[in-house]
Amino acid sequence: MSDATERMSQMDALRALHAVRHAGDVIITSMGAARDWMVLGAGPLDLPLVPSSMGTAPAIGLGIALAQPHRRVIVVNGDGAMLMNLGSLVTITAAAPANLVLILADNGVYEVTGAQPTPGSPAARADGASVDFIGMARAAGFRSLHHWSNAGEWERHIAHVLDGPGPTFVLLDVARVPGAVGPRSPGPAPARASELRRRLTPQGDGSEASYPRTP
Repeated sequence: MSDATERMSQMDALRALHAVRHAGDVIITSMGAARDWMVLGAGPLDLPLVPSSMGTAPAIGLGIALAQPHRRVIVVNGDGAMLMNLGSLVTITAAAPANLVLILADNGVYEVTGAQPTPGSPAARADGASVDFIGMARAAGFRSLHHWSNAGEWERHIAHVLDGPGPTFVLLDVARVPGAVGPRSPGPAPARASELRRRLTPQGDGSEASYPRTP
């Protein structure tokens, strides 16, 4: 754990993930994370969820994880998007896919629509305290829980976290980006979804999966 007053940059957080991902991993990103992931270079099995219905990334990741149990699926969600679909936390732990990692990048604002405070952030709450995402995930049934604010600590632990038995919930305290713009769609969503489905089939050209995990 790191000091909650310290926040890493989202780009640094994603750069650490980009460096350790396996060729057979599926990476699903939403909102600001999708924008930054495309800058780093999305792989053939990645789904930058743009455009998207806010809050759907964890459910999409769960579906892929259940359909591809020997492939690691990593979802990078924003705090605003997570608040739109808290029920997905319970659905994920009910299904209990060992190959699913849900990373929550929490910057306290709806960054891509004007940096309005989310209802979970201290700025929007009468008590001035942030909601406890780790507590929510634990109450929903997650047993593998991690929280970092420092990029160096995240980078040192990320490989161990991703290789551990899931489902796994990771909270990263990230800094907001003043004046940030929303992500641009890399192409028609239906066509990109169809191409990802093709790559995930035995006849597709996606890389081989690297699961099951070792304890």
